Amino acid sequence: MAAEIKIPRVGMAVADATIIEWQFKEGDQVGENQVVVVIETEKVRTEVESPAAGFLHIIANEGDTAPAGQVIGLLAETKEELAKVQKETPAGKPAEAAKAAEPAAAEAPKAEVAPPKEAAPAGGEGERVRISPVARKLAEEHAIDIAQVKGTGPGGRIVREDIEKAIADKGAAPVPAPAAAPPAAAPVEVSGERKVKQTIPLTGMRGTIAERMHQSLSISAQLTTMGEVDMSEIVRLRNNLVAQESTLGTRITYTDILVFAIARLLQNNPKINASIIGKEIKIWEDINIGVATALEDGLIVPVVKHANQKPLAEVSKEIKALVEKARENKLSGDDISGGTFTLTNLGALGSGWTFETAIINQPESAILRVGAITDRAVVRDGQIVARPIMTYSLTYDHRVVDGAVAAKFISSLISALENPTLLLA
Repeated sequence: MAAEIKIPRVGMAVADATIIEWQFKEGDQVGENQVVVVIETEKVRTEVESPAAGFLHIIANEGDTAPAGQVIGLLAETKEELAKVQKETPAGKPAEAAKAAEPAAAEAPKAEVAPPKEAAPAGGEGERVRISPVARKLAEEHAIDIAQVKGTGPGGRIVREDIEKAIADKGAAPVPAPAAAPPAAAPVEVSGERKVKQTIPLTGMRGTIAERMHQSLSISAQLTTMGEVDMSEIVRLRNNLVAQESTLGTRITYTDILVFAIARLLQNNPKINASIIGKEIKIWEDINIGVATALEDGLIVPVVKHANQKPLAEVSKEIKALVEKARENKLSGDDISGGTFTLTNLGALGSGWTFETAIINQPESAILRVGAITDRAVVRDGQIVARPIMTYSLTYDHRVVDGAVAAKFISSLISALENPTLLLA
């Protein structure tokens, strides 16, 4: 009986996953526990291993999307079984995979996923070229005319190997010298239209961010409170901790201190550490702090689990490890799931004295945005003095968090940052 390859579930907020690349071709023999397909979900790429050995039948193609639990491929035990499932479960109809793999099971309601995405017309009217997203990108990078490439994938689909061969063939032929490029100029309007400098597909990480941000604003009543904190004592504390880097085994950052402080304050402000799930407000026992991390293609939020139970040095080491994994595209689904509160620190980007409205990372109920620590003139004991000031913006879901609850949390945070001795004790 054919084994099923399914989209794994990697987090409670995950809706769909995009199939990025199959590591084997249709009909290839795959070993058990080999990486068979790469998917992207929640802005994280995940390698899916084969549940058994067998001959691969691809149901959902590269570029297709499918929900968690959806069957996207089958592994037949024999060549004969492969021929059977290829006939009974053609590519583009993953909903019928369970029926092919378990013929004795009751017939499930039929549901078809969207057909494979195809390229824009490349030849005469009505002609279209079937090509995988990976192959398309490679072709664009090397200026390969996909209309002249013969596909060897399922149904004549152009795959990565076809483009690599075309690149090699192109390299063997003489290449004419490129014409001189015109001088660069700013985009101008022509007859009411604008010249396009670059087109970025709203897919992958960028597409996921767009979808999540729009969804967050659509489903929650978001309100932001803003202010500033005198960070004199935290600056002094951090300088002392940096001097003890060799003893602590890590260089403490302001983000580390903020995560440490927030996690402990949430213990006394449980309504901030909550989510709306269905028609219920869930107040979480676990305190898991997401740390927004900027990447080249967008933003991702790895999560420090049980941050309130960890000493400052351990929090610091974990944040550094997660950020490194994020930048190397090695985060797992578990690394970005289960968050109950998010911190986004723009201080390292030199944001200075600014206020911005951060958007809540669903299904959480609050997010704290902080800016850079900058010297500003303030009044202390009747005198104008310079103090290191940090701005903050707390966005919260008014369906869960009342203004008084948010004010209490912010008040406790300011008190802890301006008088950190009790917090560390």
